[in-house]
Amino acid sequence: MSATRRQMLARSGALGAGIVVSGAVAELFSASAASALPLTEAGYGPLIPDPDGLLDLPEGFRHRVLSREGEALRSGEGPVPSHCDGMTALPGRRGRVHLVRNHENRATAALGVPTVEGLTYDPASKGGCTTITLDGPDGAVVDERVAVAGTAVNCSGGPTPWGTWLTCEETEDKAGVAGYAKDHGFVFEVDPADPRRSGAVPLTAMGRFQHEAVAVDPVHGVVYETEDAFVAPFGLFYRFLPDRPEGRLGSLRAGGRLQAMRVPDLPDLSVVDEPGASFGGVRWVDVPDPLAARTPTRLQDYGRGGVTRGQKLEGCYWGGRSVYFVSSYARTREGSGADHHGQVWRYDPGARRLTLVIVFGPGSDVRLPGESPDNICLAPGGSLMVCEDGSGAQHVYGVTRRGEVYAMARNAQNIGTEEAPEWGEFAGVAFSPDGGTMYVNCYDPGTTFAVTGPWRR
Repeated sequence: MSATRRQMLARSGALGAGIVVSGAVAELFSASAASALPLTEAGYGPLIPDPDGLLDLPEGFRHRVLSREGEALRSGEGPVPSHCDGMTALPGRRGRVHLVRNHENRATAALGVPTVEGLTYDPASKGGCTTITLDGPDGAVVDERVAVAGTAVNCSGGPTPWGTWLTCEETEDKAGVAGYAKDHGFVFEVDPADPRRSGAVPLTAMGRFQHEAVAVDPVHGVVYETEDAFVAPFGLFYRFLPDRPEGRLGSLRAGGRLQAMRVPDLPDLSVVDEPGASFGGVRWVDVPDPLAARTPTRLQDYGRGGVTRGQKLEGCYWGGRSVYFVSSYARTREGSGADHHGQVWRYDPGARRLTLVIVFGPGSDVRLPGESPDNICLAPGGSLMVCEDGSGAQHVYGVTRRGEVYAMARNAQNIGTEEAPEWGEFAGVAFSPDGGTMYVNCYDPGTTFAVTGPWRR
């Protein structure tokens, strides 16, 4: 039985707080090197208004704008595209850092990813990825160019153990819809050092659906995939068993089996509200038609046992021996079995067990962090960094191993009016390989920041 938002807050004595987190938050850090580091206090102090009106940060921290939509790409290929979304930071040669950045552009986007010969899947589409190369974690931008073009609604994705980025199309539009010349809804691999080595090749065996994020099991090569379906009956949690699990650039093109998760007697993840609730005997059912030629994958026939669904399945990452994934929110008025304001789940493949790790419960003041968790990453100093995608002010907020929540950054770019302010969501939070710089995107207006300061490491 699901508690109401006010009941959850009253029970914890946190009415008026920005967010309540319950559950074994410390578990999320168990596989990180940061887990051995002490965290002396929650957060870095109050946010200081930015005189430039871009990014509010705690005292001692500074931001640097690496890229803004509309400016010229250093490659000369065209302007920086809009709608900066999921992102990763990968090490390059001679200490350089490659940022691979998604652009969640639909057919109507004003600033699409420029089409480049050899890097374009569908010239009629405006999504894709760009790369930013830095001369060191906090060094100068030495290059910025198109990595893949002609894709659609590139939302999130995930890094691979072999140093590439898997970018995901959050759509299932077919050729002829919105002017597209080809079917969409695929995953594409991006080589950050040399995008022409990866090209623009859809990994069709990984399924055609509304992809959000992926996480790769570094030992067995299994790829886990979330589906951000916000219309009932909602999305599935998938795994892809590659035919060539050795893992290297291009190996996923060899194909494999796509399967959907079936948790016995749990058709809807939203109805679970007790952190620590655990479900054994998880099974995986083959997706009948991964290309969804006639029927979307989430609506196909999975037999008498069916499959397990969740509203807004978004962030996903691998930690230790398990994969973690986020359900951003669930609303009964939209068809979910219960209401919640964010869950983090853990699936342990060895034990075939699914566990609800933490539950988010936002307070009544939307100016405080954090509602609707989206992209997540582990910070070097003992926090989970979470991008907020909700209403009101938008934050990057930290969650300590004790479940304490603090604001790390606030978007100061008002895209509304003075009377009715509005701020774009954050996305793509990531840390440099040395842990000294946080990178994050503002979705609208598309801006990529580098944040440095007295990080606890």
